[in-house]
Amino acid sequence: MICGKSKKTGLLAGLLSLGLFFFAGQAGAAYDYNMPRGVTPISREIYDLHMIIFWICVAIGVVVFSFLFYSLIKYRKSKGAIAAQFHEHTWVEIIWAIIPFIILVVMAIPATKVLIAMEDTSDSDLSIKITGHQWKWQYEYLDEDINFFSNLSTPKAEINNQQQKNKWYLLQVDKPLVVPIHKKIRLLLTSNDVIHSWWVPELGVKKDAVPGFIQNVWMRIEQPGIYRGQCAELCGQGHGFMPIVVEAKTEEDYNKWLAAQKKGRAEATIQAARAAEKKYTKDELLKMGKQSYDMHCAVCHKADGSGMPPAFPALKNGPISTGAVKGHIEIVLHGKSGTAMQAFSAQLSDEDIAAIVTYEREAWGNKEINAKKNQPIVVQPKDVKELRG
Repeated sequence: MICGKSKKTGLLAGLLSLGLFFFAGQAGAAYDYNMPRGVTPISREIYDLHMIIFWICVAIGVVVFSFLFYSLIKYRKSKGAIAAQFHEHTWVEIIWAIIPFIILVVMAIPATKVLIAMEDTSDSDLSIKITGHQWKWQYEYLDEDINFFSNLSTPKAEINNQQQKNKWYLLQVDKPLVVPIHKKIRLLLTSNDVIHSWWVPELGVKKDAVPGFIQNVWMRIEQPGIYRGQCAELCGQGHGFMPIVVEAKTEEDYNKWLAAQKKGRAEATIQAARAAEKKYTKDELLKMGKQSYDMHCAVCHKADGSGMPPAFPALKNGPISTGAVKGHIEIVLHGKSGTAMQAFSAQLSDEDIAAIVTYEREAWGNKEINAKKNQPIVVQPKDVKELRG
């Protein structure tokens, strides 16, 4: 008996210590158990609707459990209570059918109003097409002829646990979606491959991007700032590397950003034309190639080129990186139908593709294999340009 009591006492003490340790370790930490109220009218309407439904559910729970506990205590067997025997009662059945119906109607009215408001994309000031790719987002400003890809920019060293993770680990990108405040922005969502979902909690926006379909949603941000989200659909093994960053600017700052983008686009076109004719050294191509490979290719084919067969074949000693140069370039440019290999012709310049192909043909021991086969290793931008079509 003493041994049994000791074990029970030790177990309770252990659980108590564990609880105290947890709460002490978390002392002062801020917990957000509720959904954010957001910075858009729709996000606030969603929040208010959520709280209305929540308190209705609380009220129902209080009433139901009050009756339950009252009955358990008042009519318990120890007081000699005898259960009433009845099987059918028409009025009782009518009442417990009507009351839930009325509650559901009361809940449906505000919910319907919010759903209708969420779908009303009329009279928008700006239209942006968002296309999901594995695993990045493409933004097209339909009224401004601006088009760019937004890629994860978290350093590889953080992902590989080689350095401390920063505050926005896996939630930072190289190019955010920039929008003006106090403007109704219509978002048209679609996908290039699988189903994605564009979700930014503080903006009250969550919409699936489905291949072959255009989904509409809108937002009006009321204060400048940076708002972050993620793909909310399980879109493949790189799902966790597909963040969303929205930067809301004042109208003046947004117009400055637009002007800079248009100027940069013109300069980029001139630079791309020059780069296509430039002859790079092997070392230059390898340096650029590794950077581009780590950003665009490593998530599928891995940093060491081992891949994840059969979906993503190995590039280390693989038939693509040790085969014909033309075929290697073409599969990077145009992808491969029926597989997860996407086309990079619209995403990368001739310079980037030339650097990536050169790096893949040199790295992981492929250099020796290509040398034995008398296969070229160095690829110049002009070689890509000729095959771009």
